[in-house]
Amino acid sequence: MSQPESPATIDLNFQGVPGTIASYVLDTGDGLALIDTGPASTLPALQAGLHQLGASLEAVRHILLTHIHLDHAGAAGTLLARLPEARVYVHSRGASHLQSPERLMASAAQIYGDQMQSLWGEMRPIAAAQMTVLEGGEALMLGRLAVRPLYTPGHAVHHLAFHIGADLFVGDVGGIRLEPHQSPRPPTPPPDIDLGAWASSIALLRGVQADTIHLTHFGSYAQDAAHWDALERNMVADAGVVERSLEAGREIQAVTDEYTEALRMALAAEGPELPERFALACPPWMSVQGLARYWKRAQARPAP
Repeated sequence: MSQPESPATIDLNFQGVPGTIASYVLDTGDGLALIDTGPASTLPALQAGLHQLGASLEAVRHILLTHIHLDHAGAAGTLLARLPEARVYVHSRGASHLQSPERLMASAAQIYGDQMQSLWGEMRPIAAAQMTVLEGGEALMLGRLAVRPLYTPGHAVHHLAFHIGADLFVGDVGGIRLEPHQSPRPPTPPPDIDLGAWASSIALLRGVQADTIHLTHFGSYAQDAAHWDALERNMVADAGVVERSLEAGREIQAVTDEYTEALRMALAAEGPELPERFALACPPWMSVQGLARYWKRAQARPAP
């Protein structure tokens, strides 16, 4: 890598579709760091991407996970089994799932059934000895790189962003934005969606002194108010659609159908290829399920 401290993007070509899941690579001076690995099903693309950068998988020493969902962390265990000198950095609320991923995989299997292998591949357990467990706020030195993990819940209770110099790696809390002309939209799958926590995380990230934000879905954009403003507008709008429909007593399938069609039309107006790519990054029905769960839990909370 000719500019070792500049992040490089590897397109993992999830399900053969470019521009859906990214992994980011930096040279720390003490081996390579990956920010998110993608699922095990995309490991060949990760290896090929490293090769194109003039690097090899064996050079990886640090794996920083924004969170433990399969599309971000599914390959981590397989990589660490092959790389005994490497370490994974993960939030404390996700660490146990990496050590014992059986419940996570069983939950996903209920959703994806016989598509599990083709979509995600195997998620292998990680030994505690290869983990650095984080809370957010630590000051890490990976080789010559100063890394600041930031606790950023809202999409997931175990979500971290990583601030490294002029770069801010925001996982899913920064939304899905597959092209510069696409308005960033929140992925809201169950079970951990918390809109209040997400708003607080956005407020935190707005204040980070960085030039560029890097999204796993997908690509790099200016760290500016326009991105965060649009994400918050879409979050409020999406949440409102689901809340009003539930209050009106509508069936969840009807809500899902309406939401999906409205999202498809909005994305198609921004780019004809966007609806298909977006559905790979976050199926609309999952976003409805996550928001419905959030509102039902909100209604069950006692009044202040």
